[in-house]
Formats: sequence, C-alpha cells, structure tokens
Amino acid sequence: MSIKNIRLEVMQFLEKNVDSFVDQYLIPVEKIWQPTDFLPNSQSENFFDEVKELREIAKDLPYDFWVTLVGDTITEEALPTYESWLMDVEGVDNVERNGWAKWIRQWTGEENRHGDLLNKYLYLSGRVNMREVEMTTQHLINDGFDIGTGTDPYKNFIYTSFQELATYVSHNRVAQMAKKYGDNKLSKMCKMIAGDEMRHHHAYSEFVNRIFQIDPSEMMLAFQYMMKAKIVMPAHFLRESGEKISTAFEQFSDSAQRIGVYTAADYVDIMQKLIDKWEIDKIGNLTDEAEKARDYLMKLPARMAKISERLVIPQESHIFKWVEPALVR
Repeated sequence: MSIKNIRLEVMQFLEKNVDSFVDQYLIPVEKIWQPTDFLPNSQSENFFDEVKELREIAKDLPYDFWVTLVGDTITEEALPTYESWLMDVEGVDNVERNGWAKWIRQWTGEENRHGDLLNKYLYLSGRVNMREVEMTTQHLINDGFDIGTGTDPYKNFIYTSFQELATYVSHNRVAQMAKKYGDNKLSKMCKMIAGDEMRHHHAYSEFVNRIFQIDPSEMMLAFQYMMKAKIVMPAHFLRESGEKISTAFEQFSDSAQRIGVYTAADYVDIMQKLIDKWEIDKIGNLTDEAEKARDYLMKLPARMAKISERLVIPQESHIFKWVEPALVR
C-alpha cells in the first residue's frame, strides 16, 4: 500500500473521533466570547467617551509594538488562505462534509474572531494607517502561502501544532506589554486570543500524538522533515502596498524580536516543547530510518539554540506604511 493510502486510512480511522475533538477543544458559538464583548459598545450613549479613552491610552504604546500588533492582525485576517489550504489536506472532504471538514470549518469560525477584534481595535485607536493595513491584508490573501507541507496530513498537523503555539506566545507577550503600558483592555483582548491559540495547539498536538500511536515511523519522518525545512510563518509573503514580496516579513519579525514578542529563542523553545510533549525519546517500533530521524530531532534544539544566540537584530526600526512615526512615540 502506498504512503498516501496509509495516511488516508489513518485519517479515516481518527475521523471517528472528530466529534469528541470538537467537543473537547472547541467552544459552542453561543458560549464563546465575541469581539464586541471587548470593544466600545456602539449602541451605548457612552460610545464616543469609550472610544476617546481607548485612543488616549493607545498614545503610550511604542512604534515596534504597533508594527507587531499590525503584523499579528494581518496574519489573523489572512484566514481564508489557511482554511482553503487545510481543506485540501488528504483525508479532508469538504464536498461530502466529512468529520475533518467539520473540524476545519469550526476551527476557522473560532479563529475568524481574532482578526475581527484586532482590526476594530486598530481602527478605533487612530494610531495606524488602516488603508495600508487593509491593502497588505488583501495582498497576503491574494499571494497565498506555501508552508511546505503539501497535502500530507502528518506534516500539516506538525505545522499547526507548532504554529498555534507560536501565535499563543506572540499574542500573550503582546498582552503582557499592553498591560505594562497601561492598556488593560488591549491586554485582555490579546490574552483571550492567546487562550484560543493554546486550546487549538492542544488539539492539533493531540492529533499528532494519536498518529504517533498508529503510524510511528512515518510520523517521526514527517516531524523530521518539517523541522529540517523549518516552520515558516503564515505571513511569510507579507508585503506593503506597491511592493513585491521581499523583506517585509523579516522587517516585521525584527520588530517583534526587538521588543521580545517572538524571538529565535522562542522558536527553539517551541521545538523542544513538542519533542517533550510527544515523548519522542520513548516512541517504539521505529524503522531504522525513523530511528535516525529521532536522533536528529533529539539533538536539534541544542544546535538551533547555538545558532539563535549568534543572530544580530537591527536596532533601527523599519518604517512601515502601516504605522506613521508621527502618530506614535
């Protein structure tokens, strides 16, 4: 039997439990928070006073913070790309509306709230050029992405396990920084988003864990493949209006590293957390090739940590069209 057919069989086997995954890791629409819960109430007589207060507090947030927040927002708003990619994964059947397609639609529904909330906050803050932000978002959706997984469910679940934890780190750090600068409302928004990301991380990493129990050697090889290829961020094709895909993502990443929102050390830490979570060192019944892959993975975080220590981040901020320095300090 081909590798592709084996993966399809594994996905069909796991699909029997999709409803329990939905119940355990996702929250019903009527019970989960909505963006409006954290924003000024547009139906209230106090709406303009609340907006004025939001704008006043927002004045104290520094330049790199705004760049990072805008980049995070754009990443969340490019959700159509992520859903369409996952719908093409082997074992997901949107035409027949199978269990995996149901999972992806409901996961998308939860994720969609993140961009809605952050976009409205940015708009009300008056600190950013929303038209430039909107153009970058449209470019990112137009350009799509290539995360190096193809339609392989094993590689895709490694990617989502890693990426959901990375977005948790980023949103949680932004929440901490917002609180430090006195913006408690923004801090709460980002903390709630981070909570969703962590819950989704637990789900995808459990999918990987289940596959390790059924098809350990192929899952190990998929893990090695993704770590060798490196996890690219969903917004790696980021670009500003009038520009080609080039260095915008690196410049956004530099801003995030400068203020400590998401760093090379965090990348290594996430890798180690996944190795520990899946207990890579204890997995048995591996082929010789998979044993070599395990050895590679066990040594990788230490090697990557040494490389990350040598990285030099530019001290000067790149000036983005999204955030005009005159509007922030």
